[in-house]
Amino acid sequence: MRIIGLTGGIASGKSTVREMLIDLGASVLDADAIYHGLIAPKGGTPSPLAAAIGQRFPGVLPADGSLDRAALGKIVFSDEGQRRQLNALTHPAVAAAFKEQVDALAAAGVETVFYDVPLLYENGLEKGMDGVIVVWVPREVQIQRLRDRNHLSEADAKARVASQMSLDAKAKRADWIIDNSARPATTRRRVSELYRELMK
Repeated sequence: MRIIGLTGGIASGKSTVREMLIDLGASVLDADAIYHGLIAPKGGTPSPLAAAIGQRFPGVLPADGSLDRAALGKIVFSDEGQRRQLNALTHPAVAAAFKEQVDALAAAGVETVFYDVPLLYENGLEKGMDGVIVVWVPREVQIQRLRDRNHLSEADAKARVASQMSLDAKAKRADWIIDNSARPATTRRRVSELYRELMK
């Protein structure tokens, strides 16, 4: 099976591109969706992963067993050491769940799967990919979109953007680039062209 990484940065429009690929018929796995499934409470009880996160970061696990992602974000987005500790808990769990899903798709005869991973380069996951698509926008566009979407101050938006590798740096390492700074129709046309190219 061929695995194509799909990445970008916060508020770059990567999720939009993912949905366009799905509309075209692509098999897409989403690292965030896998993570959300792993932290979802079961019958009001925290999942094993959520419990481990709650133990390491007191105050982020309410009584209903659901992880308070906003509270967790305030801790890890402003502290690289804390972010590394969170990643040490979450990444192995997500990787194991991803492998299970890939194996199931391969058994079903799927030949190409796209893997949507926000921090693909930051975590060295490109080594396991057959190629990487980067969704790119200028930094100022990224910050403004993040402010509008999450209702953040400029300082908070810049801090979140700075917590990731820059889109320019990712674009230099990409096999394919989707410029998402123009109209949605332009992005959709580029995604369609690239999908046809990759599925030949």
